[in-house]
Amino acid sequence: MINKTKSFLVVLLLILFYTGCTNKAPYTNRSQMILISQEEELALGEQSYEKTLKESKVIKNTNDARRVREVGKAIAKVVNKDYKWEFNLVENKEKNAFCLPGGKVVVYTGILKVARNDDQLATVISHEIAHALARHGAERISTNLVAQGVQVVGNIVVGTQIPQYDKAFNIAFGLGSQYGVLLPYGRMQESEADEIGIHLMNEAGYNIHEALKFWQNMSDGKKEGYEFFSTHPNSSTRIENIRRVIKQIEDKKVENFSNLIKNKNLGNRLH
Repeated sequence: MINKTKSFLVVLLLILFYTGCTNKAPYTNRSQMILISQEEELALGEQSYEKTLKESKVIKNTNDARRVREVGKAIAKVVNKDYKWEFNLVENKEKNAFCLPGGKVVVYTGILKVARNDDQLATVISHEIAHALARHGAERISTNLVAQGVQVVGNIVVGTQIPQYDKAFNIAFGLGSQYGVLLPYGRMQESEADEIGIHLMNEAGYNIHEALKFWQNMSDGKKEGYEFFSTHPNSSTRIENIRRVIKQIEDKKVENFSNLIKNKNLGNRLH
């Protein structure tokens, strides 16, 4: 009976995993495991957004609030997604911003101290929009659901075979899933949002090199800890990854220009 129960749960988890791996992240084309519907995701985002605005001081009719809206709309224009985009500036000293499912972007006033021009502000907003486009929130929920399912299987097996190690298993599983899966997954999503964001900035006509200056501003005078214990990569890692993406974009532009010249020359010779 124990083996049958264990086999059933393992098969169930595998089915959930493979049926969920049908989504692809934009630009990076990474396969994603998403187990909740977009309708559920959008409903959760709307609830969180309304709660945030009710509990916050929303800044309106100022130059900074206008900048946030205009930069946000410029980036949203190049996004092929039917979201009801909203961009709000909220009074908060933290250097932060976020985008909830459905395109609800909130920028904290604190981050304007390091986002010193519209191109650097575009770095922030495009990064947050990228999270929504890649459905990172739904992906995190799905990852947690799978982790909980695996823990249930483990508890059944340990509880029926070696119950004296039940507590030790849960402690070990909690630490293992946190530092071995969830935190690395979070860092990967942040790096992916950086990459997608640079592509969005580029398509919207912003200076993508300003993204490097923004992250230099973020790290200026700040002592960063070990990435292993964080959900976010260090600024130095982000700068290195962004440089790589910028090079790829610029190399592609050169390649496209070269192909255009070759085709033009070929056309002239044919005539």
